[in-house]
Amino acid sequence: MFYLSMFFQYTSQYIKTRFQYRADLFVEFFSDLLSQAINLVFILVVFGHTSLLNGWSRDEIIFIYGFFLVPSAVFSAFFNIWDFNERYIVKGELDRILTRPIHSLFQIILERIELESLLGAITGLAVMFYAGSRLGLEVHWYDPFLFVIFVIGGALVYGGIFIMIACISFWADARTSLMPMMYNISSYGRYPVNIYNKLIRFVLTWIIPFAFVGVYPAAFFLGKKEWLWYSCLTPVIGVVFFILSILLWNQGVKKYRGAGN
Repeated sequence: MFYLSMFFQYTSQYIKTRFQYRADLFVEFFSDLLSQAINLVFILVVFGHTSLLNGWSRDEIIFIYGFFLVPSAVFSAFFNIWDFNERYIVKGELDRILTRPIHSLFQIILERIELESLLGAITGLAVMFYAGSRLGLEVHWYDPFLFVIFVIGGALVYGGIFIMIACISFWADARTSLMPMMYNISSYGRYPVNIYNKLIRFVLTWIIPFAFVGVYPAAFFLGKKEWLWYSCLTPVIGVVFFILSILLWNQGVKKYRGAGN
């Protein structure tokens, strides 16, 4: 209850702060929408030259892209730790965090929260409904519940991977370019993994499993029975990677000796 209370207090203060600068909020939403539109246009351009991509139709890939946007939006809202190394390690702000009687990672998540990123989930849902209507997909009573489970699983995969990347800073506090590189790699999860070679498919499934953010859970709603097992693994992979990231974080904090050392 204490952690839940802290979450709502931070959220309340954040909303008050953001609404003081409504123009900035609108510009940020518009820029995110423009970025998502560019990615969608890229898919349309590709299918302007072919009707199928390794067995996948245009609308199926658009549906996968729409699904990918939802857990990605949840991740961006609650796991905005891309500058952890520079802000908390190099500049020493982690010293301040560690003096408080609350888990350090939870504090950083609350400090870096960006709730406006959740608007990207609305775009993702709109894209899914558009592609789903063109594909004639049926909606069953259990689909909304599975959708929420898959989205949470995908967001935990995303969060777990990036927390692990952030943990490298505990052992090597020099500025690193791994975060931007990993963001670029994450975009591979927007597309069916069987369009890549076997090595990339293995990496995206078991090493840095961004495929569980987009294509595998989306394949369930597209009726791809050959990938049903992977779809069901989505929440499991998410929980496993997130727990591993927390364990690694806790070990990293023990190694941290302060900015002055």
